[in-house]
Amino acid sequence: MARADAVVLIAFGGPERPEDVRPFLDDVLRGRPVPRERYEEVVHHYELIGGRSPLNELTFRQADGLRAALAARGTPLPVYVGMRNWSPYLADVLARMADDGVRHALGLILAPHRTEASRERYTAAVEAGRQALGARAPAIAYTGSWFDHPLFVETMAVRTRAALAALGEGAPPHLVFTAHSIPTAMPDAERYVREYQTTGRLVAAAVGDPPHTFAYQSRSGSPRDPWLEPDVCDVIRALAARGVTRVALVPIGFVCDHVEVLYDLDVEARQAAEASDVRLARAETANDHPLFVRMLAEIVGAALGEP
Repeated sequence: MARADAVVLIAFGGPERPEDVRPFLDDVLRGRPVPRERYEEVVHHYELIGGRSPLNELTFRQADGLRAALAARGTPLPVYVGMRNWSPYLADVLARMADDGVRHALGLILAPHRTEASRERYTAAVEAGRQALGARAPAIAYTGSWFDHPLFVETMAVRTRAALAALGEGAPPHLVFTAHSIPTAMPDAERYVREYQTTGRLVAAAVGDPPHTFAYQSRSGSPRDPWLEPDVCDVIRALAARGVTRVALVPIGFVCDHVEVLYDLDVEARQAAEASDVRLARAETANDHPLFVRMLAEIVGAALGEP
């Protein structure tokens, strides 16, 4: 059972204005050698989705909802938001928490499926921020896994039903679940796949168990290194070759809209579908859906030992 004076939601972060895009990418890459052509491609992706990411705004809306839900449960706690790769940076948020007198906080990482990239890099950023504060740093305990939490499953089932309805009448639809690809050699890759597919199977079962496929998206890095496959665009083309004409994309690996949803799915994957004569609907991510916010409150309550 954790002890907490506050909660901190922990997320990746994203640029909030067009002038933030290049500094944000520089921060994410942190000197890693990326071909300039690829860098400029990603800048263009942001231009095509309006020059910003809605991730920060949506995360703050999740925090507002969580704060209200905790108060309604009789556990009023301040809820902070800290980003690993953009403002408000985790180190700055931890310093503000210390200034506010927070001594013990509960950290909730907003990534449903665990791997080094979705957990250890975040906890390392938190620890670096704590080390910089010394003795006044708040102690941070973390919530448990929630990839199979009934309220997360139902949130995504609601989103999936809406996408299926948007397809209209016609041939039987096919669900394509997506999550971020990672290198196959990354620690916990097998666990990541297992958790991702568990979520997908639970969501599929909740909407009547239509045919479904697991795909990956947004891979980066050297093309020589093996990453999790198949790519979502390849899956759409393969389904079309089998005669599938209606596809609902369900990005269960992401809990907020951002460039990897708004460009990689809404632009690239849609182009692949149109070229293959496939009617495509994309399910919304969880964002600040009331069921998802309720889940966050239940996770916090469970970590605090509430009944």
